[in-house]
Formats: sequence, C-alpha cells, structure tokens
Amino acid sequence: MGDHAAHPAQPPGAGPLNAPAPLSAAEEQAAAIEAGRRLFAAPCQFLYAAQTEDRLPPPAGPEIAFAGRSNVGKSSLINALTGHHALARASGQPGRTRQLNFFDLGGRLMLVDMPGYGYAQAAASIKADWQGLMFDYLRGRPTLRRVVLLLDARIEVKDADEAVMELLDRAAVAYQIVLTKADGVKPAALEKKHAEAIALARAHPAALPEVIATSRDTGAGIPELRAVLAGLADPAG
Repeated sequence: MGDHAAHPAQPPGAGPLNAPAPLSAAEEQAAAIEAGRRLFAAPCQFLYAAQTEDRLPPPAGPEIAFAGRSNVGKSSLINALTGHHALARASGQPGRTRQLNFFDLGGRLMLVDMPGYGYAQAAASIKADWQGLMFDYLRGRPTLRRVVLLLDARIEVKDADEAVMELLDRAAVAYQIVLTKADGVKPAALEKKHAEAIALARAHPAALPEVIATSRDTGAGIPELRAVLAGLADPAG
C-alpha cells in the first residue's frame, strides 16, 4: 500500500504532527508577566552616574531610560518595578538632579534614571544642561532600546511634556507613555486620561501606541510594565 497509508493526511497549512497548540492571547500575556516577574526578581544594583556625555559608561547590554517631569514619581516607579524601597532616590530639591543613573538588573537589562524636567523654579542653566545631556544621550546611545515617558495621571499634560515628546521624535527614539499615580484618580477619570494619553501617543511618530497606567501604592500596571520591559532584555543565561 506504500508509505502514504501509514500517515494520515494533514490539512493544508498544518504544522508538524504532535506540535504544541499555539498559546491563546491570555496564555501569552500570562507567560510574559511571569517572564517579567522573574527578570525583576533578579538583583538590581546602582552601577554608574554620569553628568556629561563623555562620562557615560561604555555601551553594553540593552538599556531602558525613564524620563518624566520632576515629582512625577519616576524614582517610586523604578523602586516598585525592582521591589526595592530606596534603589532610586528622588532629589530633595526638585529640578536639581543633573545626572543619568545606571542600574544593572540581573546582567540582562540596564535601567537608566534620567534627570527630572519641567520644574518651574529650576535655573535656566539647569534646564539647558538637562536638555543637552538628554538629547546627547538619546541620539547617540546604540544600546538604548526604549524610553519610558512618565505622565502624572492626576494632572493635565504640560508644555514641558510636549517639548520632551518632540525632542524624542527628533532623536527617533521609541518611547512609551506610562501614567503614574493612577490610584489618585477615580476610575472614570482614569479611563478618560488613558484614552487621552493614547491619542497623544498616536500624534507623535516615535511614540508607541500602548499606554500603561500604574500605581506604586496599589501595584496596578506594574506586572504589565515588567512584562513589556522583559521583552527587551537580554535572554536569560
């Protein structure tokens, strides 16, 4: 009868026999969240601080930079992601921090805490230094995979936020909007804010369409953001 009788015919386009069934969207999300949990459970430690472009550490593994206005909750978000209470520290004088702080996450991902921007009482020279350092870093860093741009869910987008988004567009760096302090907004208002942030992202060529709302205090959005960032990390050894 030949070999054909020993193997039942497969439908056109079918994969190999006994191949695992594809994961559903819910299963894929669960797997991504678990990958994020494992990554951010790894040791995370301060590695380096740089105030000028020529003091940046040599490019190595993938980097994720966190940017946002002063008092947006940037340090709190980094601490929540890594499970540390004081890994990243907010400056006692908003608008005064002028350096890039590098944190090594398990040897697989570098977290870069950028200086806060937009503080009204900061000196003009500090604002100029911030923009110069940020743009120099953004446009010339080959290992920079993404910028996480933080916006406060409780307040309107500021002119400084719009200016930074335009700067990121010019630098052609992919960035993702993340809302902070979502617990301080009622659900209906948060839903509206989330929709507004998505529309804002769609108006900028370098912005990614997904927006994640987070809260340090409730943990909302933290697993989802970890999952996204884990997808940009070096593979586990």
